[in-house]
Amino acid sequence: MERVADPITVQASSAREHTEAIAFVLMAGALIVAPLFAYPVFLMKALCFALFACAFNLLIGYVGLLSFGHALFFGWASYVSAHAAKVWGFPPELAILAGTATGAGLGAIVGALAIRRQGIYFAMITLALAQMMFFFAVQAPFTGGEDGIQAVPRGKLFGFIDLTVPTNMYFTVLVIFLGCFLLIYRIINSPFGEVLKAIRENEPRAISLGYHTDRYKLIALVLSATFAGAAGATKAIVFQLASLTDVDWTMSGEVVLMTLVGGLGTIFGPVVGAFFIITLENYLTTIGQWVFVVQGSIFVVCVLLFRRGIVGELARLLRIRL
Repeated sequence: MERVADPITVQASSAREHTEAIAFVLMAGALIVAPLFAYPVFLMKALCFALFACAFNLLIGYVGLLSFGHALFFGWASYVSAHAAKVWGFPPELAILAGTATGAGLGAIVGALAIRRQGIYFAMITLALAQMMFFFAVQAPFTGGEDGIQAVPRGKLFGFIDLTVPTNMYFTVLVIFLGCFLLIYRIINSPFGEVLKAIRENEPRAISLGYHTDRYKLIALVLSATFAGAAGATKAIVFQLASLTDVDWTMSGEVVLMTLVGGLGTIFGPVVGAFFIITLENYLTTIGQWVFVVQGSIFVVCVLLFRRGIVGELARLLRIRL
């Protein structure tokens, strides 16, 4: 007997997709004209971290797995991309692909070790593995230690687009961000994404329906690590630098903050959260280390009063279903 879709459910899904399509067009339009009102370097940094936050949100927001080691994928992709561009002489597109592949490979390794654990155990394993690789980065000769890999050449994209021109670099980053964002959106709204949401809501029931949940979670972790790697690799080319900051545990904490502030489990929340935190850091640089106190205060306020995040609270007020 063929199952008939619930008209109310179909209508709600169609309305949500329509709203998200409008929001995407508005976001893309705003980012295209943004260089007219803000510094391209600031915008490129925000876009790289927005992609990083979207990658993290794919794992925690739609699978329910909290990783405290996402800096591992972001930072090592940054190192490999910088090394490939500076030492191996790779063009920027191949250097970014090399960093992205590094993130995917590390995601597969971490997933194979950690995916059978849940909750705090999974989080602690990812943190431990990330810290192991952090101390390896301190000692490894090709990473430059505390100095990092500096003076990374931007080169020419596809041999003719000069990325030393800020406008060219910005639109390259924008295309990478929008492309990855659409891929993440497609993953979330595919049958695969529906299984991930089912695992998040009730894993025992998903298992009872015949799904190999560990396999789905491993694939989700690899995908998340791949997008995080793309963000780190792009950042290395943008700033012509790969440093220990990218692999430190504080980077993992920062992406958690961005996702929670923007809206956990929402497609646009991590983007809003990343731009909010990067803007905050940019304008509070004059207060030095006190910026961490401000970030911590924001985190506490969000957890206590705005648990849905900025996008989640706006959607609730406007009665938009996410």
